[in-house]
Amino acid sequence: MEYFLQQLINGLTLGSIYGLIAIGYTMVYGIIGMINFAHGDVFMVGSVVSFIVLLGLGVTGGSGSFTIILALALVVIIAMLIAAVYNWTIERVAYRPLRGSFRLAPLISAIGMSIVLQEFVRIAQEGRPKPIQPIITGGYEVMRRVAANGNDFVVKISNMQILIILSTIALMAIFTMIIQRTSLGRAQRACEQDQKMASLLGINVDRTISITFILGAALAAFAGMMFFLYYNVTDFFIGFVAGIKAFTAAVLGGIGSIPGAMLGGMVIGLIEVMWSAYFSVEYKDVAAFTILVIVLIFMPQGLLGKPEVEKV
Repeated sequence: MEYFLQQLINGLTLGSIYGLIAIGYTMVYGIIGMINFAHGDVFMVGSVVSFIVLLGLGVTGGSGSFTIILALALVVIIAMLIAAVYNWTIERVAYRPLRGSFRLAPLISAIGMSIVLQEFVRIAQEGRPKPIQPIITGGYEVMRRVAANGNDFVVKISNMQILIILSTIALMAIFTMIIQRTSLGRAQRACEQDQKMASLLGINVDRTISITFILGAALAAFAGMMFFLYYNVTDFFIGFVAGIKAFTAAVLGGIGSIPGAMLGGMVIGLIEVMWSAYFSVEYKDVAAFTILVIVLIFMPQGLLGKPEVEKV
């Protein structure tokens, strides 16, 4: 029981990171019906920028709590701004000119932009992994199993895990409110239904789509920073793997649904961690994608997605 609880905590933490990235996928797809395959690399940019800024500030785990809080606030702002600029540029250069073309063209362009971002960071920052000493340390004991031989098993939740889970829940709630209660959210939902009609009603479709890309990039950058602080290492290739997992989470949860994206991220994270804990770690990705296939066979719209109605 104690081992299961520890893996549950680890799975929820990993799933929270996947969920944050998946929200960016689902927001863009919900409006323009296109998968931004460069989104995972925007997540990578946020992670690498976090490393650069923290290294420049000279913040370490031994720094004071107030210093760490100020440094992390500065890191998240800079990472979000830079990632937003990247994603805004990608939308203007690679996606907007192809918006009215056949559906395969934006897909190819998205894959191309993903490769461009990977190679740009690899050349600019070198290809080697970039480690750092743990900055947020400490945690709490949840449960202890006392063994007769003295090898007690302690279930712990770290401060970093608490931060990731709570910030993920808060961001999901904020973005759900933005979609449901604000004028921007109404414009996004109108563009999702019919871009031409939304334009006729006075909605600036191009601006709405650009803002959606910017918001998705901010989420990806925050997830990148959390990933870096949790694992204390980053490199130019992490965006590809995390992006594929987050895209899988978005599809599993029901692409177009923000709660579905978060639920899908949690499910993928739990499957990976539990499979690695109880079975062979080499097949954790196989297990995750197998669950995806099974769910889509019986629920093609995903766990929380709505059946797509074709407009005629």
